[in-house]
Amino acid sequence: MRDSEALLARVLRKLAWLWSWFWMQWAGRGPLGRIATFVATWVAPPHKARTYLATLNPRGYIACNAVIHHEKLRLGSNVFIDDRVVIFQREHGSVIELGDQVCIFRDVIIETGEGASLTVGAGSSIHPRCSLHASMASIHIGSGVLIGPNCAVYSYDHSTGPAESIREQPLTTKGDVHIGDESWLGFGVIVLSGVRIGKGAVVGAGSVVTHDIPDNAVAIGIPARVVRMRCDVESPAMEAKSY
Repeated sequence: MRDSEALLARVLRKLAWLWSWFWMQWAGRGPLGRIATFVATWVAPPHKARTYLATLNPRGYIACNAVIHHEKLRLGSNVFIDDRVVIFQREHGSVIELGDQVCIFRDVIIETGEGASLTVGAGSSIHPRCSLHASMASIHIGSGVLIGPNCAVYSYDHSTGPAESIREQPLTTKGDVHIGDESWLGFGVIVLSGVRIGKGAVVGAGSVVTHDIPDNAVAIGIPARVVRMRCDVESPAMEAKSY
């Protein structure tokens, strides 16, 4: 009995995969492509288990309820754009480029304005509820970067002078934001303008990055400060020997 149930389960999984594969062949950014993507999800698992759908078509997966209002959006192959993602072009906003196999999870907002561009390198993932806003200066995110939920990256600030109300203050910037390859931003990290985060760096949850972080550093706090280098971590055997 158990063998027959296991066989039935495998058959159903295979049929579900074939269903999704068939409809994903029609997927794309246009209305019909969005409808095909929606139908493909009927038998697909939810949330992050759905990323495999993007591998079934080089045009990738764009959720039917994702909002794309950007004339200069460039997508690599097999990009995953999840539910309720907003990709928005403000006045004079420049290019947004997502590299191959980039994953943008639900409720992320990405926008460009005032001549700024935003690039995300191949294999990077931006997790739920992040906000990435490039204006006046650009945001460059490397390859293989992990950006945890609720992070915010801004390439500009508001002035705070006394002559005008805050909402009428002009924007200012300290320059582009660079986030190096294979780095990791933990939950709720805030990255401000003019900052460079090095390759392989780790920024701890809740930190605010106002100054550069070197390659392979671990930084935490408000403002984020380097507490150690990743190469300083001892192996479990060495740690046991030290006691």
